[in-house]
Order: sequence, then structure tokens, then C-alpha cells
Amino acid sequence: MSARHCLCFLILSVCVTSPAVSQQISAPEPQTGAIIGTVTDGNDGTVSGATVALEGPSLADPQRVETTDNGFFRLDHLKPGIPYHVNVSARGFADWSSPEVILRPGQYVELTDIRLRIATAVTTVSAVSPEELATEQVKVEETQRVLGFIPNFYVVYDRDAVPLTPKLKFRLALKTSTDSVTFLGAAFLAGIDQASDTPDYVQGAKGFGQRLGANYANGLTDIMIGGAILPSVLHQDPRYFYQGTGTKKSRALHALSTPFICKGDNGRWQPNYSGLGGYLASGAISNTYYPPSNRGPGLVFSTTSIDIAADMANGLLQEFVLRKFTPTAKNRRQSEAGSN
Repeated sequence: MSARHCLCFLILSVCVTSPAVSQQISAPEPQTGAIIGTVTDGNDGTVSGATVALEGPSLADPQRVETTDNGFFRLDHLKPGIPYHVNVSARGFADWSSPEVILRPGQYVELTDIRLRIATAVTTVSAVSPEELATEQVKVEETQRVLGFIPNFYVVYDRDAVPLTPKLKFRLALKTSTDSVTFLGAAFLAGIDQASDTPDYVQGAKGFGQRLGANYANGLTDIMIGGAILPSVLHQDPRYFYQGTGTKKSRALHALSTPFICKGDNGRWQPNYSGLGGYLASGAISNTYYPPSNRGPGLVFSTTSIDIAADMANGLLQEFVLRKFTPTAKNRRQSEAGSN
């Protein structure tokens, strides 16, 4: 063997036997473990589809699995010596959490008594102000129409109705006075007046227009004064409160007393100063636009008498007839009967 070959052999021998260049043998990793368990409910039935989350300091995100059809779960490849927590959640149940679990190498730990309780329903009750409640009730009243098209806004079918604020009183009055059916009603009365040649306007289109204007003005002043202005000032409710129960006699007396008795904002029955004042004021104002031959105290008292009689007739119709032909009120009555 030449010197060069001996040198190569020596170098190779050193490389093979030297610990500095030889491959180091690493120590074996500790054997991992597992956590298993079965999720049950309060009746010892298994809970499938529950989410089982493993949390630990070495986990960036919780490890999650779902329970099988028989409520079983298994969490594998868990390092020993690390504190873990197991959290179980399922829809309709309160969450469950385990105490701290620390595995030994290769250990399998079974969590027992994983029993989920029914979640407690938490109901939040928000206080509703009387004004908010009154606004909602007025919204319902604004949907009330006889035969589905004739306004029936000034009738209260709700036994728990709250007083109206001045704003809501004006809202009802404005909605009623600007409704298209209100204009049609004024036109209908104008046609009757035209045929009977009263009041003393001329005939023809001009006279019809004058009668139309007069009838609409009568209704507008009555609604605004007797249904909004005076009720706001005197703290009275301009609406008709449907009785619906009791003998026919008591219901009829209730209806006929409408022009004279009303409910105050304090919930008590009292003289209807607002309604009577509205009739008189409307009659007085009509003296400014009726023909001179029709003006005077007689006009005031005749229109007031007509308004009172019409109000009494309307009360009887409201109490015994119109609710049957008011779809929203009829449906509400049926739903109330069904709930009882």
C-alpha cells in the first residue's frame, strides 16, 4: 500500500470513528396519549354532534372534534406533561368544562360524567313607554276600514288601550280629514244638498262646488277642533270605546251617550266637553262661508243637533254592526277567541 493510500485510509478511519463527524443518535420522543369520553344529557341519553374542544398552552388553536351518533369522542396525539382542558358544547345545552388533565407518556384518559344540562332561557324585558304603546295601537287603528275602504279610525277595540298624546290626536284627525273617502263623503252630501237646493247657494257646477266646500269644511273643523284641539287642551280621548259585552240595553246606552260622555286621558269617564265644543265651534265657523240667508244662531244649533244625532247613530252602528264589516277588527276578535 502506498503512502498516499495509507493516508487516505487513515483519514477515512478517523472520519468514521470520530464522534465530531459521526451522526448523533437522538433520544426517542415521549409517547403521546389520548383523551376519550361519552357525552350524555340529563336523562342519560347520548348527545351526538356535540362540539368537543381541547385547549392547552401548546395549542395555537383549540383542537375540535364532534361526538359520534352514540355521543363518543376521541382526542389523539396529545403530548404528556401538558395541562389540557376539554370543553363540550351543544345546541340547546349549557356548556361543560373538564378539570385540568395532565397525561403521562402513552396514557389514555377517559373523562366520565360528561352530562350536559338544558340551557336556561334568558328573557329580556324591555320597558315600553306609554307613548310608544299608544303609537303602536294607533297604527292598528289606522288600518281599520269598514268593508275594507271606509275609514274607521276613531274606534277602540283594544280593552287595554292607553291614552293618546296630543301628537297622536292630531295625527288621527289629519289622517281622517285627508282620506280620499272623506272627500267622497263630502261630495255625496253635496249632491244631496244640491238636489234639495240647500243651503241657498246657486245651482249648477258652481253651486255644487260651494256645497262640496261647505260640507268638507264642516267635517274638517269638527274633526280638528272636536277631535284634536279640544281633546289635547282638555285631556280627553276623542275615540269611541267599543263595549262589546253586557246586555243589549247597556251597550245601546253606552253608544247613545257618546256625544255627552267620553273617556279622559286619566282613564275615567267624564262629560264630553271636547265633542260638544267641536260641534258648536264648527257650526259657528260655518257662518263665515254659508250664504247670508242661512247664517245666524239657527245655523249653529241646527248643525250641532245634526252632529249630535249623527254621533249617536254612529255609536249604535259601531256597537252592533260595523265591527263585523271591519276586516282587521274581525280578524283580531277571532285571534283573541282562539287564544282564550
